[in-house]
Amino acid sequence: MFILLLIVSLISSINATAIVSRSEYPLSQLPVHGPKTRLTVGNSIIAPDGFARPTTLVDGMFPGPLIAAQKGDHFDIEVVNKLSDDSMFVLTSVHWHGIFQNRTNYADGAAFVTQCPITPNHSFLHSFSAPNQAGTYWYHSHYSVQYCDGLRGALVIYDPHDPLAYLYDVDDASTVITLADWYHTVAPELLGTVPVANSMLINGLGRYAGGPQSELAVINVTQGKRYRLRLVQISCDSNVQFSIDGHNLTVIEADGQLTEPLVVDQLQIFVAQRYSVILVADQPVDNYWVRALPNTANANYSGGLNTAILRYKGAPEADPTTPNIPATNQLQESNLHALLHRGAPGIPEYGKADVNLNLPVTLNAGNFYVDNVTFINPTVPVLLQILNGARNATQLLPAGSVYVLGANKVVELTVPIHAFSVVKSADSSTFNYVNPVRRDVVSAGVIGQETVIRFVTDNSGPWFLHCHIDWHLAAGFAVVMAESPPDTPAHVDPVPYEWDRLCPIYDHHPDPTVASMTEIYSA
Repeated sequence: MFILLLIVSLISSINATAIVSRSEYPLSQLPVHGPKTRLTVGNSIIAPDGFARPTTLVDGMFPGPLIAAQKGDHFDIEVVNKLSDDSMFVLTSVHWHGIFQNRTNYADGAAFVTQCPITPNHSFLHSFSAPNQAGTYWYHSHYSVQYCDGLRGALVIYDPHDPLAYLYDVDDASTVITLADWYHTVAPELLGTVPVANSMLINGLGRYAGGPQSELAVINVTQGKRYRLRLVQISCDSNVQFSIDGHNLTVIEADGQLTEPLVVDQLQIFVAQRYSVILVADQPVDNYWVRALPNTANANYSGGLNTAILRYKGAPEADPTTPNIPATNQLQESNLHALLHRGAPGIPEYGKADVNLNLPVTLNAGNFYVDNVTFINPTVPVLLQILNGARNATQLLPAGSVYVLGANKVVELTVPIHAFSVVKSADSSTFNYVNPVRRDVVSAGVIGQETVIRFVTDNSGPWFLHCHIDWHLAAGFAVVMAESPPDTPAHVDPVPYEWDRLCPIYDHHPDPTVASMTEIYSA
């Protein structure tokens, strides 16, 4: 089944002792970074599923360290490029997925849209605030398909006044659960193919078909306590069906936005999506399978594939024997409703927004086309083009892939996607303008379906709208939404000097595939 997945990068001291694993970097010992930190991107050889391969990692670990902050904190995150293995990409950029970056578009980290890549032995300080945000986010490389080689990790902003805190007892680093597809071949060699992941890792551990009985991640709980599990889907392609044997899960958050509590027994989680779910440890003391079945052909649980272990305190250190009972109450996205700030913006009727866009997507000869144009990285980042005077779509590159939107307009986007309101999910035939779920990643469905979203252009700057299946993005499945370009220079002022230096340094990087950018600086 062919599924399109779109994401918008619009508006775009923790106890870590309860998850146990024994690997080169036991998860119980993984550091938790605060909002002011340094991330060193380098190359390492690891074997999270028992197969050793070279990787691109933050601080030599997978997943990367959790970045944890409190609501209202300011972030100062220095990304240092120490990459040297030219079998993979040696340029990098890091995107903070789900952070609105209001007035700091230059810190968004999307290569060739908001910045030039960081070259080896250089760094860039991402300085930004997220004053009104709290929830579950993540970070990843936004240079080509680099994050498929390992540069990905979770980011959580905790709210000390969370209105749903009465539902749970435990919410810390021990309850952040990452789901990641994993490949045994380096990402550059997979470009232009139809890659199939070799394994699904839960908290950085898993097994592959025909491989050794590698260690599985263990999530430790105490009977009688309630846990806020923050599920972070950091895959490159695979979507997963997530469940925990013998336990219901109560959804309270989708992509950094609180939802009305909804009880389910299984969630389909697409690439880049996040959910917070409440798990009540109310079952007999035992071991229970945690399941994350990917949508790859013939995926199964044989030999512990696609699993982790939920272990009650007092249970033996042994694999679970719990049966795989078919789900009877799966999550339907259209049943999710925003807890706060309800209602989609604008007139509650299809086609009645200030700006109504229909973006048909087609696939031809391995390339994706959005409204008949395949996205090709510009030689000059779109933000830099705007700061140098480009204002309308005919001036902005890449030609045909930049949509200029006026300020403070309600935009309705239909795909046959700021956080946005999902007024019509792909698998639904009805529109909901009254109380739709609000999130930043949504499935665009399968052939014959369509998704409709709404957002407000209240954050001037260029924002990347793209498929978050990374192989599809590399094949051109993207556009740029440039919100009110005439307002952007003042909106992002002052642009850091370090940002200004990224492109001149990149322009002199010895990469023959990179076109010269000298003309932009001599203008």
